[in-house]
Amino acid sequence: MEAIQNSTIIVNNYIGGKWVPSSNNETYQRENPANIEETIAIAPNSTEEDANRAVESAHKAFQSWSKVPAVTRGKYLYQFAEVLEANKKEVAELLTIEQGKPLVESLGEINKTISEVRFTAGEASRLSGETLPSERENVDIRTIRVPKGVILAISPWNFPLVTPLRKIAPALAAGNTVVFKPASITAAMGAKIVELFEKAGLPEGVLNLVIGSGRSVGNQLVNHPKVRGITFTGSTGVGSSIYEQAAKRLVQVQLEMGGKNAAIVFDYPDIEGAVNQIIPAAFANAGQRCTSISRVIVSEADVGRVVEALKKKTEEYTIGDGIEDNITMGPLVSKEQLKTTQSYVEIGLEEGAELVTGGKEAKLEKRGYYYEPTIFSSVKPSHKIAKEEIFGPVLVVLSASSFEEALEICNDNEYGLAASCFTQNKAYQTAFVNGAQAGMIHLNNGTISESHAPFGGLKHSAIGPYSIGSTAKDFFTELKVIYDAN
Repeated sequence: MEAIQNSTIIVNNYIGGKWVPSSNNETYQRENPANIEETIAIAPNSTEEDANRAVESAHKAFQSWSKVPAVTRGKYLYQFAEVLEANKKEVAELLTIEQGKPLVESLGEINKTISEVRFTAGEASRLSGETLPSERENVDIRTIRVPKGVILAISPWNFPLVTPLRKIAPALAAGNTVVFKPASITAAMGAKIVELFEKAGLPEGVLNLVIGSGRSVGNQLVNHPKVRGITFTGSTGVGSSIYEQAAKRLVQVQLEMGGKNAAIVFDYPDIEGAVNQIIPAAFANAGQRCTSISRVIVSEADVGRVVEALKKKTEEYTIGDGIEDNITMGPLVSKEQLKTTQSYVEIGLEEGAELVTGGKEAKLEKRGYYYEPTIFSSVKPSHKIAKEEIFGPVLVVLSASSFEEALEICNDNEYGLAASCFTQNKAYQTAFVNGAQAGMIHLNNGTISESHAPFGGLKHSAIGPYSIGSTAKDFFTELKVIYDAN
């Protein structure tokens, strides 16, 4: 970021250690989703030429960065975490005004980022191989991990700080260099990340930033012959397209995509306790989370009590500009996301679901993309609102006559990211853990992930090694097996 003019942030690309405009000097504006009359940032609408320059810069830097001792690479990440912590207030405010989430959630994202980066910094010292016995005399066998080369990191707008660092940090720890393409509507946060790495002393060319559309920049980066790994978080449709393109070059991908996560409530006497876990998991970040709980599957005997408790808890939310005190739900990120949410609510009503609460825009003094947290009951498993990812503040409730039916409904979906089950029945717990078709299983709690545990999913939610934790190195390194004859 170069400067601020009348509180508008001027964003540039970062290539080879230099902040530069796009080669065509074209830009676009990003509005504040909580106050659309305010322009937050002006960012470059970059070209294929810019993408190529970024990859070449990263490729050149890889020749030296890959030889930097792993412990030293980790120290750069520790320093980044220190710089982020020192600038926490400024970064949180930027996150809120650009993305829309309440300030308390922005601070939570920052704290999670710091924890994950510190864990990953330590992983640089744990890139271990193994020693194996040989079938032959006088032969030693060992494995080592080596960096891939240039990694392309494509990140979404819903968590524009922590998600990029889940890609950048392990890539750097393993000795790779990075070309980072953030979502266009959160480009200022993308630039802030690079700025913080610059302050941490990261060498030139090791991390490069290119801002632009998927059509002009993204596709060029995905297909560049010097890009040796692609890590992407976003929609399943875009992820599938990236997978197809990468497969033609036999390039490994790590894709984290959509979710339609269910919470089963069955044989669980503490209904209020379950609801206190489910509602934040449903409506944090205005429901714009791949791990949001968006379906609740309840025993027929308890559905009335559960719906009433969900309604009561949901109506406690205070909607508004997240930069203000006491706001518990901010706006949706864009006009497009608002329209998508509205259209699904209309579909739910047409399908015959019962609207319990919400279901309309929240009209406030500031013009923004505000929408009320919404609950539908009497939803059938075949309904679109029970099948498709809405990515907005909409929660649907379904009923089941048995736990077996509840588990079937849970799995009757193309996604498989996270699933939660509230039950005191040990047999149900075992059946859920073994039978739920999701990568992350939660018993008697919401869908919170932790900073040192693998993060990933099944089916159409993910492909490739899980990120974070001990599994990240499986994507960001190549394995070599060495046969050494004495």
